[in-house]
Amino acid sequence: MPMYQVKPISGGRIATDLPTCMYKLPNFHTPKGNSCINEHALQNGEVDPSVRALEARQDEIMRKLYELKAAVEGLAKTVTTPDADLDLTVSSSLSSQSFSSTTFKGITDLDTVLGKDLGALRDIVINANPAQPPLSLLVLHSLLCQRYRVLSTVHVHSSASGVPPQLLSCLGPRHADSYARNMFQLGFTLIWKDVPKLQMKFSVRNMCPVEGEANVARFLFKLLAPYPSDPALATLVDNWVDTAFFQLAEGSAKERTAVLRALNSALGRNPWLAGSEFSLADVACYCCVLQSGSASSTPAHVQRWLKSCENLGHFSPAKLLLK
Repeated sequence: MPMYQVKPISGGRIATDLPTCMYKLPNFHTPKGNSCINEHALQNGEVDPSVRALEARQDEIMRKLYELKAAVEGLAKTVTTPDADLDLTVSSSLSSQSFSSTTFKGITDLDTVLGKDLGALRDIVINANPAQPPLSLLVLHSLLCQRYRVLSTVHVHSSASGVPPQLLSCLGPRHADSYARNMFQLGFTLIWKDVPKLQMKFSVRNMCPVEGEANVARFLFKLLAPYPSDPALATLVDNWVDTAFFQLAEGSAKERTAVLRALNSALGRNPWLAGSEFSLADVACYCCVLQSGSASSTPAHVQRWLKSCENLGHFSPAKLLLK
């Protein structure tokens, strides 16, 4: 039994010379601990199994903490947005519907377009003026719901008043699992707000807001299918999209008449505006023809094309909104 020496110290107390190793805490964070730890951790040149088990447990805890942090950051994308000054919240998600299938040439991978974001829901936040409902976004929303698990939400900002009931339910009925964000791939938040132009925010930290219905529609369509690889065909699609929003939707009566003639000519040669494939050009032009009130007085080829669009089923939300 070891003998310990008692030493007097100031204040009348005494101190005992005890073995140092008995009271030093292990240092598991650095490979170089004190001599007692090295003696405990190394047995015949190998790490003690209990230390290995402790390290494995620590790694598992850190992994779970990282996943939790990513999930919280994903939730914060909408919670901390400057547009969170809301008077009314209506949570919804479009239920799966039996739309006719639309064939796209390619399938978009979300990680490729939006970047990999472990454990976080990809939130798309859109500010729209209730006086100018974005019909094209409702069509693209229905297409996104076919491809992905989309958690959709409608809000009313304090700057907007007297929003009609059909605008509050434009993304469909409330989803039964809307409380569980981890069950969805995309968050689609539509905020009715008094804004001069439609705005979209995807990542508050990494990108500036996207403005204009045409630009937001391009962004959303790329989540469904890549743009044509042929530069001439991609330019044709872009030309029709701009023509729809700047001339059909905002132009004079003379400009709308000229666009309808151009549509009729193009659709006399092909079933769709970009050729044999359905594209964003058809979505944009259909919605702008519908919103301009010209659908009933269009030329023959345009009338046939309008019916072809409606037969796909994706345009039902846009038509319901105008009733």
